[in-house]
Amino acid sequence: MDEDSSQQPAEAPPREVKLEKGSHGFGFNIRGQVSEGGQLKSIGGVLYAPMQYISAVLEGGPADQAGIKVGDRVLEVNGVQVEGSDHQTVVQLIKRSGNVVSLSILSVTDEERAKLEVDSTPNPSSVEYYERRSVPLAIPSNEKKTDEYGKEYVVFNIHLASKLTAQRRYREFDALHANLKRQFPDFLFPRLPAKWPFALSAAQVDTRRRGLEDYMEKVCGIKVIFESDLVQDFLCIPQLGNQGPASPTATAARPVSPPQETKAEVKVTLPGGKICKVFVPKESSTPAVYQVVAKEIGLSESNMRFFSLFRMHDNNFYSKLGPREFPHQISQSQAVLSLRKWLFSAVHEKHIVQKDSVSCELIFLQTVEEVNQRKIDVSSYTQELQSLRLQGKQAEFLSVIASLPSYNSITFPHCKCDARKDGHIRVIVSLSHLKLQACDTDGTNQEQEHSFPWEMVQDHEADLEEEAFIFRYNREGKSPKLVRVFSKHYLFMEECVSRAIEESHWPLPSSAKEKKSAATVSTVSNHMQPTSYEPDDEEL
Repeated sequence: MDEDSSQQPAEAPPREVKLEKGSHGFGFNIRGQVSEGGQLKSIGGVLYAPMQYISAVLEGGPADQAGIKVGDRVLEVNGVQVEGSDHQTVVQLIKRSGNVVSLSILSVTDEERAKLEVDSTPNPSSVEYYERRSVPLAIPSNEKKTDEYGKEYVVFNIHLASKLTAQRRYREFDALHANLKRQFPDFLFPRLPAKWPFALSAAQVDTRRRGLEDYMEKVCGIKVIFESDLVQDFLCIPQLGNQGPASPTATAARPVSPPQETKAEVKVTLPGGKICKVFVPKESSTPAVYQVVAKEIGLSESNMRFFSLFRMHDNNFYSKLGPREFPHQISQSQAVLSLRKWLFSAVHEKHIVQKDSVSCELIFLQTVEEVNQRKIDVSSYTQELQSLRLQGKQAEFLSVIASLPSYNSITFPHCKCDARKDGHIRVIVSLSHLKLQACDTDGTNQEQEHSFPWEMVQDHEADLEEEAFIFRYNREGKSPKLVRVFSKHYLFMEECVSRAIEESHWPLPSSAKEKKSAATVSTVSNHMQPTSYEPDDEEL
């Protein structure tokens, strides 16, 4: 057999391949249509019905050793023709093969391979994860809890074998769903109950509970998914006292005691460029790694919620790591991990800057970086800020910066939006509002922009199917309007909006209450009061 079958001519005939199952199954993934039939297509001058194709091959696995390549079509399984068959039929035929499977494989040209959707996982799973099992899982009830700010939220009680094992918020189910889809990209997951960010009636909460129970029963019924670290960690019982909102410390990973040799080095870049190196178990999730980093740099436990771990993307854009992500795995892909501020409120920032020197220095160094990268326009204060910086007056430097409109906001890379047919938009999230800035497809800003104070935003969610951030805003005298933003950072966009709305309801810190100064009152007023501007229905 040729070492590189991808170089075979397009008219090469199908070839028979016999695979013996290894420690990781047969070593390939398949993708394809979910229903039977379909339009005929010419491959090498021969008409074929739609076929399942190889979407990933495990390096060194049985399929790889047999010369199977990504993009190859599957014509037969154990002598049974599967041309035109649906995905599940082909999967079940392979599963019933036992330890040996015979495939009839049709190779395609490199041009044809490039058109296919493939799996990018470094260790692609085989179809063995379709093996099912019975799991006595139920979500029979839910209950209300109160966070440290007096805000109520709902947790759903997860039972295994009639025993309470976990209490999870809806946002945690949402994060689990997103991460499972990344880990098992060729599995067709059921839909998660739709998100509704504001108050639900008792009947609506119960409907969500039943929907989550149905989702978990279907997902946990798949053996390899149920046994994955993501699900096992999710079902492990957390601290059952009052739980506050999701934060870097709120959903710590379950206790793990791996042998010493399983620990790995994770490098985290701090503001200012210093590198913090920590050694953690390879499978440690974001909260677990963050706690180790925070302890290493001396960040107080009370201020940990104002910072988090981020990943750097192109053009110096940072997105926050999710609680179910694994920093070591991310760092292996050459991504830069950073510790950065996770705070929109200038009032609370001023409080922690005055009270804690470590937090003050972290925020100061990050702000200097953003000024140097021109993310913050300081043209009116250049000399004053330069003087304060040289004198080492970090708190005073930050006090001047805090008065600028672009400070403590997150600006996302330009992307498509259904409110703008031609061109792109930029999403900007701040403590008081959401802004859409019109721009060209190359990112050049246009004059038009729309601002949506949080009082105007009726609801919002991250749509996992469309991979979009969606929000609906109220219009005076008209029905609410829905806007879809199609960004690869849609999950982080939703998290930023949720966090900003949450912070806008935080009570004032004690220092701000005591001073009651005119400047402080003015600052709070600017943040909390809605603007008088309301966008019309014109296209951005």
